[in-house]
Amino acid sequence: MNLNLNNKKALVCGSTAGIGKATAMALAAEGVQVTLIARNEHKLKAVLEELPQQRQHDYIVADFSNPLELKQKVSDYISNNHGFHILVNNTGGPKGGPVFSADVSEFESAFTQHLKCNHVLVQTVVPLMKTEGFGRIINVISTSVKQPLDGLGVSNTIRGAVANWSKTLANELGQFGITVNNVLPGATGTERLTEIIKNKSAKTGKPEEEAANDMKNAIPAKRFAKPEELAAAITFLASECASYINGINLPVDGGRTKSL
Repeated sequence: MNLNLNNKKALVCGSTAGIGKATAMALAAEGVQVTLIARNEHKLKAVLEELPQQRQHDYIVADFSNPLELKQKVSDYISNNHGFHILVNNTGGPKGGPVFSADVSEFESAFTQHLKCNHVLVQTVVPLMKTEGFGRIINVISTSVKQPLDGLGVSNTIRGAVANWSKTLANELGQFGITVNNVLPGATGTERLTEIIKNKSAKTGKPEEEAANDMKNAIPAKRFAKPEELAAAITFLASECASYINGINLPVDGGRTKSL
């Protein structure tokens, strides 16, 4: 299948590790010129060196706790370079815990890093997408938008807000050849999953290996996802082949989610 991504340009958030890094690698392998964005410049430089060098890739150093600064940095970058055809919104999830005991500041921080930052990035990149008649906005969220996950109260809440923002945006931008879709990772082999397993182990008193096996047994595939498997779904949604897929939540979870 020809994805027709050669010569497209992408901004990939949270691209120094996990799903973000795997997505940057997958897009670059398809001929996309990738701009990485994260807060750690040392890690950004390391990933930049790993990208398939078919195109001249780049990076932006930005902290997602400050949406206005993020918007300014990306705006300045675009003013000195071409804009982006593809935006992958991907930010590390909030810390775990029951929703009842969560402090209000946890909601505010997560809302800022996820919804506010997603929003300012979309506002910054969409003008070129409209001009080009081609745009792909892909938000990496969580299966919790379909089925809330125990012990992830703040994440469940904020992910739902992002999903509804995304669906509304898809309705508004579809007429311009821009699609907006959500990829919902299940348990994926990232640092985030390691943290979740440790928390489950501490809560239940089970060894970490046993806690991990319990999680795997709840998945029909009986294993965790690889970041590259999420990246493959994201890359497809970014392509010409997915031009008539808009406003969906796509679980990539080995069948764990019980709802359709």
